[in-house]
Amino acid sequence: MNENKSTAKSGFSSKIGFILAAAGSAVGLGNIWRFPYLAANYGGGVFLLTYLIFAVTFGFALMITEIAIGRKTGKSVIGAYKAIDKRFSPLGLLAALVPAIILPYYCVIGGWVLKYLTVFVSGNGTQAAGDGSFFTSFIGTTAQPTLFFAVFVAITAAVVMLGVKKGIEQVSKFMMPLLVILTIVIAVFTVTREGALEGVKYYLIPNFDGFTVSKLLKTIAAAMGQLFYSMSLAMGIMITYGSYMRKEDSLEGSVRHIEIFDTAIAFLAGLIIVPSVFVFSGGNTDTLKAGPSLMFITLPNVFESMKGGQIIGAVFFVLVALAALTSSISLMETVVSIICEKFKIKRIPCCLIVIVLCVAIGMLSVLGYSIWDTVTIFGYQFLDFFDFISNNIMMPIVAFLTCMLISYVVGTKYIEDEVTLGQQRFKARALFRVMVKYICPVCMIIILITPFVTTI
Repeated sequence: MNENKSTAKSGFSSKIGFILAAAGSAVGLGNIWRFPYLAANYGGGVFLLTYLIFAVTFGFALMITEIAIGRKTGKSVIGAYKAIDKRFSPLGLLAALVPAIILPYYCVIGGWVLKYLTVFVSGNGTQAAGDGSFFTSFIGTTAQPTLFFAVFVAITAAVVMLGVKKGIEQVSKFMMPLLVILTIVIAVFTVTREGALEGVKYYLIPNFDGFTVSKLLKTIAAAMGQLFYSMSLAMGIMITYGSYMRKEDSLEGSVRHIEIFDTAIAFLAGLIIVPSVFVFSGGNTDTLKAGPSLMFITLPNVFESMKGGQIIGAVFFVLVALAALTSSISLMETVVSIICEKFKIKRIPCCLIVIVLCVAIGMLSVLGYSIWDTVTIFGYQFLDFFDFISNNIMMPIVAFLTCMLISYVVGTKYIEDEVTLGQQRFKARALFRVMVKYICPVCMIIILITPFVTTI
């Protein structure tokens, strides 16, 4: 095993720099729109409690494993798995494909966010309100979605080109505090609106009405699945960022801080969206279960109904754009790191290669809603297919095999030694062992089979 970290590899200059960058990766579109509608769909407080339990157990174990692998090997995801055990080199290749598949379509959605940001900032938020025709008309064309997609890719690439310290770390130190402040400000505004208290109660208080065993199992599966979106797990990101982490920094403590950042933003996003939509709809919970359309169709109508909604809408989409960028930066950095390490190419040429590949693959998702809207893969449009294959198939497989590797091939001591480096304590050692050996593999199987099971 090669466990010597390359001295030539650039890394984060401080513990807070690593935490903010990793938290920025974790905080993304999944926190802003996916977490709130899942909470609304699965009994409010029931989902919140379930998610929190999994975050501090299941999520903690997987995140500390991935970061420890990265820091111990000092390599990106392909090299890291090969360094642990050459027989698991194919797992590194599979893990490397995940961010390569997600990055292009994520940037397409990021382009949609930029479009709505420009609409609200320019004072034209009223155009986005209505029956959803504005959104469908926008994505149904080619020119504008391509332009905003390209701009989003360019902004992401500009940060990655600057490197870890000057780019990712510095931008994270600026964007993450701003993101937190904006989230708190909008959350306070929305929960203090007239009638919002009922929405807050719906969001926070567990609702067991009609809660069968089947729905409880689906809630558990949804909460576990959300952890992948929320914590950037099984994407190679945490392994890559772990390879940039300083040896003297507390690994366990850093993971706890990342979890707090990520969960707090998701929780506050729920306080923004659920009460607002609840008031707007007159308590109709179906409007909260709209999935992705919640952000691009329902929320513009909510802002239109608010006093000062144009301003709140503009601030909200600034928030969403920041969240999308922090995640796209980590996705692109992971892909760039893999290519740099694998082919011994410098950062700038690597970034240019990734930009070309990202645009080429991303255009499939752009055109999949316009001139190629009749073309599908197994019944999925391009964006939906890429999302399904990466999130529902590849990521659970990567996480499951990682648990098998650490638990039954090299042993959990491999990770524990890295966590306790420099006489650091591993307070949750027993929890980590139980989760990685027994609970996490079962959870992965549940996530993997759930999409294919119509009745649980």
